[in-house]
Amino acid sequence: MTIDSTATAAPAAPRLLDRVRAACRLRHYSPRTEEAYRHWIVRYIKFHNLRHPSTMSAAEINQFLTHLAVDGQVSASTQNQAFSALLFLYQKVLDVDPGRIEGVVRAKRPERLPVVLTRGEVCLVLDQLQRTPKLVCLLLYGAGLRLLEALQLRVKDIDFAAGELLIRHGKGGKDRRTMLPAAVVPLLHDHLNNRRLLHQRDLAQGLGRAPMPDALDRKLPGADREWVWQWVFPAASHYTDRHTAVRYRHHLHESVIQRHVKAACLKAGLAKRATSHTFRHSFATHLLEDGYDIRTVQELLGH
Repeated sequence: MTIDSTATAAPAAPRLLDRVRAACRLRHYSPRTEEAYRHWIVRYIKFHNLRHPSTMSAAEINQFLTHLAVDGQVSASTQNQAFSALLFLYQKVLDVDPGRIEGVVRAKRPERLPVVLTRGEVCLVLDQLQRTPKLVCLLLYGAGLRLLEALQLRVKDIDFAAGELLIRHGKGGKDRRTMLPAAVVPLLHDHLNNRRLLHQRDLAQGLGRAPMPDALDRKLPGADREWVWQWVFPAASHYTDRHTAVRYRHHLHESVIQRHVKAACLKAGLAKRATSHTFRHSFATHLLEDGYDIRTVQELLGH
């Protein structure tokens, strides 16, 4: 009697990057954090000529981080992100202590003041925007949102009665409530009415799904098609999830708003290097100028 070796062979060990992905998702890290960590781990391995990280330790980490600062001339925040990714790799994925990391050449952190627009300049830029980009920027300025926080709003996160926005999984994974600017309410109602028609057309075509957070698609079957779970600012097209083969409509990409803001600043003739994030800085500055205490402003910003 012969034994089929293929039937008794042990399953192949998961690849390193698959282990990284699993460790990130176990801890509910954001897709962006997972992507960034994978990027730095791959760069680290390539820098050391494809050696496996388990054969390296503090000395190799030191060399890589110093290389980033000296040869790559990266910013301090970029170097810190790479360091965090490598610590995560060793401590959470490989479950080893890489040793004491000393003598790293640190990237310099420049002292920079944020760009702030005057109220008149804010109006000039907003006047150059139309439709969805204008509505997004009104929320950035009127509620002090980060760009991704605005784009990740779902219909259920808007409380018109209370005049509030619920920001879920903001920076640091924290939830918070902030104000819904009264001036935005009529535009937002019109926008949602149009988006609801779009959602109904998607449903009629067998689509209409929005990706759900924290595996809620398994806990709440069918909820991804419900109106309340849809993005306030959906993308123009659908995509197919490579893991589930399900077609979703994702939220609008940040680059769309960033391009419109850049063009609007040029048209407005601004002599400042303003971006979409400048609206958030301007929101905080103008509240302080109006006499709000700094703690209130910090809470609205999610600090």
